[in-house]
Amino acid sequence: MHELKVESSFSAAHHLLNYDGECENQHGHNWKVEVYARGNKLDKSNLLIDFKILKKELNEILKILDHKDINTLDEFHNISPSSEIISKFIYKKLKEKINCITKVSVWETERACASYFEE
Repeated sequence: MHELKVESSFSAAHHLLNYDGECENQHGHNWKVEVYARGNKLDKSNLLIDFKILKKELNEILKILDHKDINTLDEFHNISPSSEIISKFIYKKLKEKINCITKVSVWETERACASYFEE
């Protein structure tokens, strides 16, 4: 089994809905995103997937979020855009393009992240 990981980042604002605390107020993060891909089958160059392709597809999705107020995006209408929901959003969009994606982790600080994967 082979596993790859790429990282990227974006900056965005959000606020949590139905939350009692500071995070109910609009605030921003410099989010770090990790994407994992896994599989056994390598291509003729012995690659699971080219890092360039994986990074390109990830960065296309992050353009949707970068320098935006996430709460105002159609994809998050009436949904509290927690790190959990953001990781799921990125996973689902990326999985449409790249089948071997296994997990997406979204870091909102250096010490706190949420991941989404399917079993």
